[in-house]
Amino acid sequence: MLRGKTALITGSTSGIGQGIAEAFAAEGCNVVLNGFGDPAEIELLRSRLAADHGVTVRYDNADMSKGDSITAMMDKAVAEFGAVDILVNNAGIQHVAPIDDFPIEKWEAVVAIDLMSSFYTIRRALQAMKARKWGRIINVASAHALVASPYKSAYVAAKHGVAGLTKTVALEVAEQGITVNAVCPGYVLTPLVEKQIPDTAKARGITEEQVVKDVLLAAQPTKQFVTVEQVASLCLFLASDDAASITGAIMPIEGGWTAH
Repeated sequence: MLRGKTALITGSTSGIGQGIAEAFAAEGCNVVLNGFGDPAEIELLRSRLAADHGVTVRYDNADMSKGDSITAMMDKAVAEFGAVDILVNNAGIQHVAPIDDFPIEKWEAVVAIDLMSSFYTIRRALQAMKARKWGRIINVASAHALVASPYKSAYVAAKHGVAGLTKTVALEVAEQGITVNAVCPGYVLTPLVEKQIPDTAKARGITEEQVVKDVLLAAQPTKQFVTVEQVASLCLFLASDDAASITGAIMPIEGGWTAH
C-alpha cells in the first residue's frame, strides 16, 4: 500500500523516530533520516534499512533549530524523490525548570525544535503533496499536547502549539487528499529514558522498580510504558488509505494518562 512512497522522519536516528523510520522502510517506503548522533552508527542504520527492505534510504543532518537548514533538507528530498509523501515531525528536546528560572536560550531552543521545525517542514512538503493529491503529515506531539506538568513550560507550550498547528493545516488541505494528525505518546521506554532510571533511583533512594511505577509512570493508569513499536504502528495506520477520513485528530497513546 505504501511501497514506493517517500517518508521523511525528523529526529529519526534513535528512539521513537528510528522506530517509525524502520516501520515505514519495512512497508516499502523510501526513507529520509534526520537527527544527530555518531556518524558511523547513523551510516550503519541507513545502510541496514536500505539492505533489509530494498528501499532507498538517505540521511540529512539538517539542524531542526534552523529554518534555512530545514528548508534545504526538504528541497533536497523533493528534488530526489519528487515529493515527501509522508512527513513525520518527530524531532524534539526537553528542558525542565521553573518558569522564573527558565533560561531564555533553552526556551527558544525547545520552541524552535518542538514547534517551529514543523512549520518549516510542512510548508515545504505541501506543494508536492497537493500536486499528487495525496499526502500524510503526522506530528509526534505528546500527552503534554493535551495536559500540563509543572516545570515544563516550554515543552508544554510547544506541544500545545503542535496540536493547534495540526488542526489548522488539516482544515486547510482537507479537500486535497492530504491528512494531518498528531499522535500523543505518554512515557515511551527509549534508551534515553532507560539511562535515567538508575540515576533517579540513586538520587531518590528508591529501587529502580519504584522509579518506573511511582515516578515515570505515576500519571499512566496502565503502569506500562508505551512502546516504540506501538507508536510506529499508529503512524503506519494514519498513513494508510484506511485512515483517509481521519484528519485534524489529536490522538493519545499514553496508557490513559489524559483520561484523568
